[in-house]
Amino acid sequence: QEQLVESGGGLVRPGGSLRLSCAASGFTFSSFTMDWVRQSPGQGLQWVSDITPRGDAAWYADAVKGRFTISRDNAKNTLYLQMNNLKPEDTGVYYCRKGAVRGPGTQVTVSS
Repeated sequence: QEQLVESGGGLVRPGGSLRLSCAASGFTFSSFTMDWVRQSPGQGLQWVSDITPRGDAAWYADAVKGRFTISRDNAKNTLYLQMNNLKPEDTGVYYCRKGAVRGPGTQVTVSS
């Protein structure tokens, strides 16, 4: 059974940083492109970033480019999202995703 479990969210002040993790199991993690997506209050799901199976290329939404960095450790079956210079508009539930499968999410709140 494919499973994704996110962690690392929390409450942070504007300008702060968080590192999200996503533990994957039940599939060959190193074979798949992985995504981060988020859902902000009152909005639909928004794509944030994705990374190729070997981690040799990544893409970002314009809203996070230059502030967020996606990475992966295939030996640990783990996906990461380093988020720097966080803004209130980054508030939301962050999910890692493989195709149609996503985890329960982790809450990120950016507020002073």
